[in-house]
Amino acid sequence: MEKLRFEFVVKSGEDPKTNVICMASITDADKRVFLIPEKLQPVRLHDTILATQGFQKVRNTLQRRHDKRQVWISVTPEISESYMDEDGNMQFQGYLLEEITPETREQTPAAGISGETLTKILENISGIKDVSKPQNIRSLTEKFVIEKFGRKTSNVCQWIVTFETECTRLGIDEDSKRIEALRLFLEDSCLDWYSSMLIKYTVNSEWSMWTKIFCETYADKGWSPIRYAMSFRYIQGSLLEYALKKERLLLEINKTMDKPTLIDLIATGLPNFVADKIDRKNLKAAEDLFNNLRGLEHLVGKKIPEKKIVVFENKTKEKNEKYRPCRICEKENKTNRYHPESLCWFRNKNSDGIKRDQIRTVNNSQLETELNEIDPKN
Repeated sequence: MEKLRFEFVVKSGEDPKTNVICMASITDADKRVFLIPEKLQPVRLHDTILATQGFQKVRNTLQRRHDKRQVWISVTPEISESYMDEDGNMQFQGYLLEEITPETREQTPAAGISGETLTKILENISGIKDVSKPQNIRSLTEKFVIEKFGRKTSNVCQWIVTFETECTRLGIDEDSKRIEALRLFLEDSCLDWYSSMLIKYTVNSEWSMWTKIFCETYADKGWSPIRYAMSFRYIQGSLLEYALKKERLLLEINKTMDKPTLIDLIATGLPNFVADKIDRKNLKAAEDLFNNLRGLEHLVGKKIPEKKIVVFENKTKEKNEKYRPCRICEKENKTNRYHPESLCWFRNKNSDGIKRDQIRTVNNSQLETELNEIDPKN
């Protein structure tokens, strides 16, 4: 006997607080699926199905909203009349049911989710992206965890390795895409180098060639970065900030440096009175040193009182003048008088006398002139 598989789903009724059992689809023996329109889905409209034993089991099984079950039911004359026409087409109440094909299944929402949305969800869960879609390099590079390359970068080879690691992490594997992304992480005169490389080799060249030329151009073959990192010492400020900066400088020149050597080089740049308070045996990693330094910040946090600069003036001359007899007084036969000559009373008296004499002389001359001009007859 021919059978049909009916799918039942519990949905909300006209009142959102009530649940209604609905018939969602019908599948025939050839596995062809036919959808029932939403307005014809309530099971109360399907009288011939309500009377079957299969539906009674489904009713007892479905308890909560969104529960669904599929059950095979034998095709009786009543069921055949309700769901099949004379030509064998699937129908219900004169409405021809739509058959679901592989093409229409991708466009048909499943449980309220479109096929495109479902694809995006699966991509996010699995981490697999459609390689056929073009990648936006600028949006991808915003997720890079790397600083830009410039004149202050000391180890070019180490930087380019970190850049390649970030490209691999974000799925930028093509050589042309990596070359395009490199431009966004260059600054200063490095941009001129990039423009020259584009003119000579274009963006479609090999990435390995770009990395080789990049390292050969900017590799620092001198000792300046190493000398600066090794001799970097604490001067003032926070102990932790000093330690973090020196760790960065040391790792930039040698990323594979072992932990004990790294700790020793950081500690040797500390003041002796600070380093002597740290037990070297308990330091297993640089973080242990940082933790100790945070507890010793009070040693360098105290304000050192400013030293007052005392200017010692040469008072020998003044002392000699103070305890030497005044020569002006000696001329006036006033001996054993000790005071500065600038304050001598006789000096001031003599200067006043000179001024008075000059004034008297000028006055007599003027008077004589006036007398000579007067007519003696008068």
